[in-house]
Amino acid sequence: MLYVFVISFVLIMVGELADKSQLLALVLATRYKAWQVLVGIFAATFLVHFVSTAFGMFAGGFIPEGVLPWVSGVLFIFFGAWTLRGDTVEDEDAAVSRGAKYGPVLAVAVAFFFAELGDKTQIMTITIAADPGGALLDILKGSGTAVEGFLASIGLTSTENLSQGARFWGVTLGSTFGMVLADALAIIVGRLLGKRLPERLLTRISGIAFIVFGLLTIAAPYLTR
Repeated sequence: MLYVFVISFVLIMVGELADKSQLLALVLATRYKAWQVLVGIFAATFLVHFVSTAFGMFAGGFIPEGVLPWVSGVLFIFFGAWTLRGDTVEDEDAAVSRGAKYGPVLAVAVAFFFAELGDKTQIMTITIAADPGGALLDILKGSGTAVEGFLASIGLTSTENLSQGARFWGVTLGSTFGMVLADALAIIVGRLLGKRLPERLLTRISGIAFIVFGLLTIAAPYLTR
């Protein structure tokens, strides 16, 4: 479960950099207290990713094992291109107004719930849930016994014998906490920098990282033979 949690946590946190929902968190933090924003984000993200993980695991059962790395790799390259294209929060006021009649936490939760529907982090969660176990770990395990020993020492070994429940909760909780942490950091840094984040730099780092990961995902089955 730890491997699935860590992979989900890292990928979603990177995917959230300069995403529109991260920018929405900054906007909401100017209207409500930071803790209210984070609790609302957690509630909305958990609900969306709970459903997304279930769908991803269901869909993954119908995709042939040899095809999964290609599907995941192409999707991650797509996420990278999507990120490099840039993201805005043109409808931020509309999103906030949907929940304005509720209390602060519910207002944030409603705004984030609608912002996350169809967002790339939701699609990424589905992708990870469909194939959480393979490519990156295979590459690292093939890099030498020292690396393999380190991975084993922290529980990052294999998902082959992982129960469905452990896989489900690993992806759900990892993706949820990864997103909440990214948004929390955005709020903190945004306040320190006067609500201004280096969006272009974050966008480039995130986009390039996903393109590289996509290529590694496709190449992994061939590199580890």
